Amino acid sequence: MDDYEFISLCEDKVLNNKKITNEEASILMNIPDDLLSVLSDSANRITRKFHGTKIDIEQLTNIKKNQCSENCSFCSQSAFFDTDVNSHDLLSEEEIMQQAKKAYENGAESYCLVAAWRQPTDEYLTKICNIISKIKKKYNIEIECSLGFLTLDQAQKLKSVGVKRYNHNLETSRSKFSDICTTHTYDDRINTLTIVRSAGLEVCTGGILGIGETREQRLELILDVAYFSPEEVTINLLIPIAGTPLEYQQPLSIHEILRAFAITRFLLPRSIIKISGGREINLIDNGEKLLLSGANGIISSGYLTIGGNNINQDIKMIKKIGLET
Repeated sequence: MDDYEFISLCEDKVLNNKKITNEEASILMNIPDDLLSVLSDSANRITRKFHGTKIDIEQLTNIKKNQCSENCSFCSQSAFFDTDVNSHDLLSEEEIMQQAKKAYENGAESYCLVAAWRQPTDEYLTKICNIISKIKKKYNIEIECSLGFLTLDQAQKLKSVGVKRYNHNLETSRSKFSDICTTHTYDDRINTLTIVRSAGLEVCTGGILGIGETREQRLELILDVAYFSPEEVTINLLIPIAGTPLEYQQPLSIHEILRAFAITRFLLPRSIIKISGGREINLIDNGEKLLLSGANGIISSGYLTIGGNNINQDIKMIKKIGLET
């Protein structure tokens, strides 16, 4: 069987609600470059089968910025690195409500509250839950959170106020993790995802591509993500920030990025696969290729410390390639 036939065989399995094996995923991950367009087209057909032409748009607010206690080497918000990123403590209720209103009026599917710390204190979590309750009463928009590590009680409180989905990225593979963080472990992250699922929240997880990992380590990460059957996968592309240990990291080729998105789609046909931070810098077309290669969601209008495309630009891009919001 040649590579072209193998891609077709794997596509047929997925389209018929069967899972490809880890070995098959590895073969797909190493398909020659001259067949990447075939792999991308196959991933796109899987996406259209299970999700149609609709693209999920998310906006977020960095509700507590900078001075995080963890030393993740890619992160401009770590207290370990001098990155000249402005800081602020927890935003006021009025500011968060205003950002939620903006996301709702922009037509975003979801609004995510993100905080830079290891884990919220119970005091902070109570404040956040009160704000979420008010957002849910006022605006018809799904609420997601990314607040670091959680206890089961904290996860249940978020669920009780209407949070739909919780984001906690694995960031990279287990074999790479100790190279990029030493203040917590890979198992700490796995534990939080287990807690999130136990609390009845939907799971969002993923990682960052281009932090010095090998292709095999990218596959390792994708397979671990797939283990949780997350409702949403968020894939970031490294933005090298001055002052961090990865400031001189060279970007991945578009070929390696396309592989990762396509294989994620083969393994998780029913998940939202979202292009997250770094697309405006790493991708010449700002994501058009990826939205036709397995992705079916984007984060728009800015990230944690980096500005993004205006949401109207993104909507225009989506419509340009025959998709819809």
